[in-house]
Amino acid sequence: MTGTESDGSMSAPSRTAVRDRLDRVTDPELDRSIVELEYVDRIEIDGDRVAVEFTLPTAWCSPAFAWMMAVDARDEVESLSAVEAARITLREHMHETEINRGVNEDLSFAEAFPDADGDVAVVRAELDEKARVARQYDAVETLLEAGLDAEAIVALRPRDLKRPEADGDDAAVGATADATEAVAVYVRDRSFAVSVPAEPVERYLEKARETDFVSGPDDVLFRTPEGEPIDANSFDLVHQRGRLAQVNMSSQGGICDGLREAREERLEEPADD
Repeated sequence: MTGTESDGSMSAPSRTAVRDRLDRVTDPELDRSIVELEYVDRIEIDGDRVAVEFTLPTAWCSPAFAWMMAVDARDEVESLSAVEAARITLREHMHETEINRGVNEDLSFAEAFPDADGDVAVVRAELDEKARVARQYDAVETLLEAGLDAEAIVALRPRDLKRPEADGDDAAVGATADATEAVAVYVRDRSFAVSVPAEPVERYLEKARETDFVSGPDDVLFRTPEGEPIDANSFDLVHQRGRLAQVNMSSQGGICDGLREAREERLEEPADD
């Protein structure tokens, strides 16, 4: 990769730009940013090379989960045009040696863990599906709070979602990474629109596209966990299943927050004389 050149020299990436990229990396079990979760300990920039250190709440966190976060962090940072290479270091983990070597030497998970049972891609797909269902619950709750009923919600398509005061391609929700404050949702054959907070809708659509549940403007927006369109009569049951996924992730997040706080308190304790 090459960075932006000025006077024949390569400009280094900013710390803000690196942190913004890391903010896109999620704990796959919690579907929350590793920046938000305060996993990132250190960012060092040396010209076009970036070093990132991070620590998980426990030393025994799943090596597959830790691997995914480390790989995603490397890929996100290296996607910056001014970064030639990123070195990722996981700290205080029982498999940190294998993970750090594998990620920084660009090995596959199977090469780093030859005795592992199962493919990390399968684990990622399962966690992405849980995240999609949980995000769908949040998006649908937002629409229900805005006054839409089941019949209107199950009929929605991506083309029915527009950013107010935007034109052309920029009008479509999900067209850029930045969520606006509100999005207009057109219903009843576009006879009228309601305005809802954009963030939960943007986050759901992002994950739905990542998992190939939504690809075109005319695709059904919300689906069952199995990928089928939702019948209005079964809407409540599907939405309840989404709530269970969302509650599960929230509960796990609470546990991890507690473990992280306990670890920080331990590190802050003064050493015995």
